[in-house]
Amino acid sequence: MIVVTGATGNIGRPLTQALTEAGQQVTAVSRHAAAVPNGVRHLAADLTRPAALKPALAGAKALFLLLSGDLHAADHNPADLIGDAAAAGVRRVVLLSSQGVVTRPFGPTRIAMRQLGDTLRESGMEWAILQPGGFASNALWWTESVRTQGLVAAPFGDVGVPIVDPADIAAVAAACLLDDRHAGGVYQLTGPELITPRQQAAAIADALGTPVRFHELTRAEAKAAMSQAMPAELADDTLDILGAPNPAELRISPDIQRVLDRAPHPFSTWAARNVAAFR
Repeated sequence: MIVVTGATGNIGRPLTQALTEAGQQVTAVSRHAAAVPNGVRHLAADLTRPAALKPALAGAKALFLLLSGDLHAADHNPADLIGDAAAAGVRRVVLLSSQGVVTRPFGPTRIAMRQLGDTLRESGMEWAILQPGGFASNALWWTESVRTQGLVAAPFGDVGVPIVDPADIAAVAAACLLDDRHAGGVYQLTGPELITPRQQAAAIADALGTPVRFHELTRAEAKAAMSQAMPAELADDTLDILGAPNPAELRISPDIQRVLDRAPHPFSTWAARNVAAFR
């Protein structure tokens, strides 16, 4: 049995589906009750609460660990989740980390994530660590403005980064959970090309078959909007990357090709698959 945390999100949902299609028994863990594929066990659990994951881990052979931002708050210790997995006899853990652990290692959240990776390495379990860059699904922030105004508003309209399709992250996670060859692997996951916000708006327009205008926000405007959904410090970190990516953040990684034996999906593929969200 494989436990998938964050199972109803942009990565967890396709990962749960892929594991189910591969004939695996899956326990899907999310904070709230949710629909899951037939045959999948679901557990509603708040991982910020001590021992919340333990009921899901009984009898599990592997764990996909995705941590929400609040697990990095000062009064939480996500390393306990790794300890709980080891104590339950879990053999393998695949951790969703972040590209920023390598490219911008000194922010508080990234220090905490690096420490968590070190804890996993020293746990005695088999492990793999995924380090994706920006997600294509961040474009879902624009759904309301596209639906109501035909508009994408974003900062740094002509600065491109190689954003990654969450479905590709899920496919790599499935491979790491199922294939012994990936034990001890650390994979940086990116898309196949640099793409700017202006180009993303054009790809959404192509998928819709209707025009979508692009409006460039100032950094201050973007921070004010982002701070409604995340801590201001994290908004600043994100804007630093979007506005002035360093060479490591511009690098197109070969790791998806290596693991899946196919190229990563471009943003246009993600937009076409998710076009209903923008209608």
